Amino acid sequence: MLARSRARSGATGSSTRSVRPPPPQRRNAAEELLETTDLPVEEVARRVGYAGAAVLREQFVRRRGVPPRAYRRAFTQRRT
Repeated sequence: MLARSRARSGATGSSTRSVRPPPPQRRNAAEELLETTDLPVEEVARRVGYAGAAVLREQFVRRRGVPPRAYRRAFTQRRT
């Protein structure tokens, strides 16, 4: 009975509200922190909501083709 009630109402039993921002926003926030701060990669990952620095590194390499530290070095070289 409960399953039919949920099906009719569209309820799934899980919240549609997310605590973490969607991945593109998370990646953008990580890029900004890497560009503007000297925070360790582990802290950047924590602040933007990644499960850990390894996940941030994996996503960063997938999107940018370089790990976060290399991105930071390249970005700081452009500023000087």
